[in-house]
Amino acid sequence: MKQKLVELEVRTHGHSEMVDITADVKRAAAESGIQNGIVVVFVPHTTAAVTINENADPDVKRDMLMELEKVVPWQDGYRHIEGNSAGHLKSSLTGASETLILEDGRLVLGTWQDIYFMEFDGPRTRHYFVKVLGE
Repeated sequence: MKQKLVELEVRTHGHSEMVDITADVKRAAAESGIQNGIVVVFVPHTTAAVTINENADPDVKRDMLMELEKVVPWQDGYRHIEGNSAGHLKSSLTGASETLILEDGRLVLGTWQDIYFMEFDGPRTRHYFVKVLGE
């Protein structure tokens, strides 16, 4: 089995934001030379996450961030001294990783799916990892 790990950077510009990282993940998978296997996208931050969702209507991103803010408001009497408890909670709810199928050198995604880096404590310069495993 072959494997390749790539660390990538993403810059966020808002406090809460969804950044489309699909093209970079696809590039990392293609450059690995691996044709069939799995691709894991991992975010090593406690106030950020990764998700797969619709890419066609920009209002989906807006709606997702709006509803996450309703479920976990930024100010809600949290005790965490850094003041970013909401970011930690949203990160845990969304998740730190996604696993995708790589088939014939291409990511298997649905017609309307893209991969999004989720920022919950920005703006910041963040990193994430793409691990490609397979043959």
